[in-house]
Amino acid sequence: MSCQICPLRLRQQQRSRPGDCSRSAPGRTKAAGGMQPSQECSLYVPSWVLPDLFGVFQVDETLAPFKLTHEQLMLVKSRMRAGLEAGLRNKGPSAVKMLPSFVYRTPDGTERGKYLALDLGGTNFRALLVNFKRGLQQNTRVNHKIYTIPLEIMQGTGEELFDHIAQCVSDFLDYMGMKNAHLPAGFTFSFPCEQTALDTGTLVSWTKGYKATDCEGHDVVEMLKEAIKRRNEFDLDIVAVVNDTVGTMMSCAYEDPQCEIGLIAGTGTNVCYMEEITKMCINTEWGGLGDDGSLEDIITPYDAEVNRMSVNPGKQSFEKLTSGMYLGEIVRQVLLDLTSGGLLFRGRIFIVQQVCGAVSRRAAQLCGAGMAAVVDKIRENRRLDHLKITVGVDGALYKLHPHFSRVLEETVRSLAPHCNVTFLPSEEGSGKGAALITAVAKQKPLSHQHTQIDKYLYSMRFSDETLLDIMHQFRREMVKGLGRDTNPTAALKMLPTFVRSIPDGSEKGDFIALDLGGSNFRILRVKVSHEKKQTVQMESQIYDTPEDIIHGTGTKLFDHVAECLGDFMEKHNIKDKKLPVGFTFSFPCQQTKLDEGVLITWTKRFKASGVEGMDVVKLLSKAIKKRGNYDAEIMAVVNDTVGTMMTCGFDDQRCEVGIIIGTGTNACYMEELRNIDLVEGDEGRMCVNTEWGAFGDDGRLEDIRTEFDREIDRGSLNPGKQLFEKMVSGMYLGELVRLILVKMAREGLLFEGRITPELLTRVFLFSDRTASLYSMCVLKKGSNAGSVCTIVSFRSANLIAAVLAGILLRLKENKGMTRLRTTIGIDGSLYKMHPQYARRLHKTVRRLVPDIDVRFLLSESGSGKGAAMVTAVAYRLRMETSWLWI
Repeated sequence: MSCQICPLRLRQQQRSRPGDCSRSAPGRTKAAGGMQPSQECSLYVPSWVLPDLFGVFQVDETLAPFKLTHEQLMLVKSRMRAGLEAGLRNKGPSAVKMLPSFVYRTPDGTERGKYLALDLGGTNFRALLVNFKRGLQQNTRVNHKIYTIPLEIMQGTGEELFDHIAQCVSDFLDYMGMKNAHLPAGFTFSFPCEQTALDTGTLVSWTKGYKATDCEGHDVVEMLKEAIKRRNEFDLDIVAVVNDTVGTMMSCAYEDPQCEIGLIAGTGTNVCYMEEITKMCINTEWGGLGDDGSLEDIITPYDAEVNRMSVNPGKQSFEKLTSGMYLGEIVRQVLLDLTSGGLLFRGRIFIVQQVCGAVSRRAAQLCGAGMAAVVDKIRENRRLDHLKITVGVDGALYKLHPHFSRVLEETVRSLAPHCNVTFLPSEEGSGKGAALITAVAKQKPLSHQHTQIDKYLYSMRFSDETLLDIMHQFRREMVKGLGRDTNPTAALKMLPTFVRSIPDGSEKGDFIALDLGGSNFRILRVKVSHEKKQTVQMESQIYDTPEDIIHGTGTKLFDHVAECLGDFMEKHNIKDKKLPVGFTFSFPCQQTKLDEGVLITWTKRFKASGVEGMDVVKLLSKAIKKRGNYDAEIMAVVNDTVGTMMTCGFDDQRCEVGIIIGTGTNACYMEELRNIDLVEGDEGRMCVNTEWGAFGDDGRLEDIRTEFDREIDRGSLNPGKQLFEKMVSGMYLGELVRLILVKMAREGLLFEGRITPELLTRVFLFSDRTASLYSMCVLKKGSNAGSVCTIVSFRSANLIAAVLAGILLRLKENKGMTRLRTTIGIDGSLYKMHPQYARRLHKTVRRLVPDIDVRFLLSESGSGKGAAMVTAVAYRLRMETSWLWI
């Protein structure tokens, strides 16, 4: 009788894996009562053993891809190292995010006092009260309470999630009898966050099964503060937001000063470490390794299935191979496959154990390969032959699995032989670490270098009290500018525009719009028609404004404009038509009527002679007449800010403010005519061009200007003028950053004291491209240089918010309303293109004027369309009446 072939062998053959169960010497086969010779099978094996034997072979074959060789692990280490470096360089997208934590140092054991720690990262939320006793490093008292986060909260709305957290905190403070104490708090938030400071954290993406809406892209600290404010039962001073990995490192560093790495190996996995380049702790978010396909060669079909079924397919690839949240599902997929082959029967527990062992061993080896990349990087950064370092570890997988920690540590020793790595399990978890970060931030001054750096940046950080003071100063200056007697000495000129209304939807006709305000000159043909609804069709062309024209004579400038207009009309076959023209002229003008504008002063580098004090409409009309081959009637001259408001007003009739935040900056708004002494009449409203770029020209802002602001002013084309604009607009921010970096480098605080030729090159930029903030893109995020860029741009957004709040309060008071709802039309490259500017501006405005509901409406067509809309309104009114009353 020949050997039987088990069902699994048949399955193998179906999978095109040829093989034969015969082996060894010929001559025996099983017969009743014993083994007998056979010509077909050479192995002395009882037939009842065969299914088990071939089952073992098949299990081994199934699990073979989970058994990584030394060479494969070295490749993973290499790819992790490449991911770390790519994330630090921040040149293009990186799977390993390398997020700055703004934690600059670990504790030294002298921390003391009571601190609240909040810990969110899984299905539970933990609140802790941590008391560090005076002078006793090891004497720490921790009280805590654990709260469940229901699935419907995890996957509900952001407001529901943070309201639930606030409720838990309220219960804990009540439990501890400390509801009236204003405690400093640290918030452990165990999800990827972009940070610009220790107490801010913008959620990049949810992980670990969380899907709460309206959170990604928002500051979680602000969301928590708002939830606490809604409860109105207690108050907290949230000093720090940290990842659980950073918290673990800090907790273990309290016990071992050599701890400079944190590792989480539990539901999720992550690593942080103290980076030499940025001089701070970096949260690697290493779970994203492989999202770019770099781990495809070790991904098994079971891994692919787990990824496909997850809530975030294609993301967190490394985490799905190594974390406790996914390992059980990988095991289940393997067992399902083996079951389909008839292997899992008669209680074969040893097969289940074998599968679990292979999957968890691979996870530990992969974590070890990643850790080897981190410790080798630290060793090489410090130029050491041998590194001795401690890793603080937390997570159920590391602590509870019987073999995970051993395999992890063995792998690190094998792949990083020049590093002596000690693994220190965290006893108190990341919550205590958050309290320690809070204690360090509250009690310890920064190192000398950071103190020196901060002295340059501190004066650019404004409290809400300072911003409110600026707001009130701006409002007083507005009143001064509106008064007939006080206007001549006012920094804010508050220029009447003679635009009395936004479009009402009945306008129609064919119009030309000219837009001059920067290095380009734009001409538009705007057709407003009515069929079933009002529609706008636009054709436009951009013409260069060369340097010799910008700095030449006024005659040459307006001849150029007239030439471009003639070219446009010829190309569009409208030279024989006398179309109404609106002229967007983006410089301060004194107007006595809509079709007149006397230039007060050039800005934005324009210096054409013979124009200041002259009516630009007359100058342009003269240039058009001189050409003699076409005719055009200029019905309106408007500022680009007014054009922006009118453009947005066409889409939202609630729009009554226009703002430009780009190369330059300015704002206009609809003022009650009774308050404008410069214009006759009391009925109705009129748009006022604030020319807020000159705010502070009377010395009002001297207490917040820095030495760098003064240096920029001295080197500008118009010293002593447009001082507010020089603090906030895109034309000057790049140069402001450069001046600060040069100063720091000269004092040895940056770039090891080296000053490159590029750093010495002035970056006054004149186009509306975001190149004016080039430094924000090329400098390392989270580094000291990157912090300069962030703080300079945030100062700009905060200052704009303060003066904008002043305008909004005036609108509210003019209307006598307890709560105002209004829309702001907005344009400009700084607002549009800077990744965080708009969010910071919106948030600060709403914080300064909480009883005003503001909609920010981005102008999609620019101010040129607005000039056409002003002209359309004027044309409509001319048709309705025999005189122009706009």
